[in-house]
Amino acid sequence: MSAKDSTFKAALIQMRSGRDPQTNLNAVLAAIDQAKRAGADYVQTPEMTNVLESSRQRLLGNIVADEHDPTLATLREVARKLAIYVHIGSLAVKASPEKAVNRSFLIDRRGDIAARYDKIHMFDVDLADGESYRESNTYRAGELAVVADLPWGRLGLTVCYDLRFPALYRALAEAGASFLSIPSAFTRQTGEAHWHVLLRARAIENGCFVFAAAQGGRHESGRETFGHSLIVDPWGRILAEGGSEPGIVIAEIDPAEVAAARAKIPSLHHGRRFELVEPMAEPTHLHAVRAP
Repeated sequence: MSAKDSTFKAALIQMRSGRDPQTNLNAVLAAIDQAKRAGADYVQTPEMTNVLESSRQRLLGNIVADEHDPTLATLREVARKLAIYVHIGSLAVKASPEKAVNRSFLIDRRGDIAARYDKIHMFDVDLADGESYRESNTYRAGELAVVADLPWGRLGLTVCYDLRFPALYRALAEAGASFLSIPSAFTRQTGEAHWHVLLRARAIENGCFVFAAAQGGRHESGRETFGHSLIVDPWGRILAEGGSEPGIVIAEIDPAEVAAARAKIPSLHHGRRFELVEPMAEPTHLHAVRAP
């Protein structure tokens, strides 16, 4: 593989998904075309690419199982025609009459589904300004971490709230991931406080590139998302960043930077098992808890 072939262009599509899947799909198609014309080899869309809906009843009435999902079918054909990797950050797809799954799809250049990942961590929170979210009421949580091979290295798949659970990313890096995908629909409030620092931390901790396509702006459902899609290198430097409006961000990715960052700080090789010592009711006794 030549030096030129060993690098690639990654593009992130920033969206403002609404309630109509076809309208959202039209926006994705236009953005993928723009990314391809800019030379993208890998294109990632954000969480909830097909629909962003706060009403559980309306959502479940407006989605289908993935084998019948028109967004997935169309983007598989687009990946094949353009000969690029299309990473659908996530789709809301129906798992049962009462539950959806928040599922990410990596589609290869032939239009085949190379990997599926169901979001593991559910966003069940009450924020200070009265915003409240209960994803577990609507979505069934995933149970499996997923890595997939790209021509340039291994990709670890995650979605949004997973970002706050660093053990998941360490497991992906230890499984050989050079790239971490974190497509998201962060709220404006949490994004302003934590988005940049958490994404940069996951990159630095693991010596990985981070690709995080985001939703941004005020949506039909009333939800407001933060935007600021980010590409971060393994040293924690921001290579490309979006704003609050829909669009694309793109950067040239050199996978050799992963090995270079890990050689400088080889923390992946320095992790050690340990025991946590906790005080018992009797102050002269200690209780050891063994780490997994």
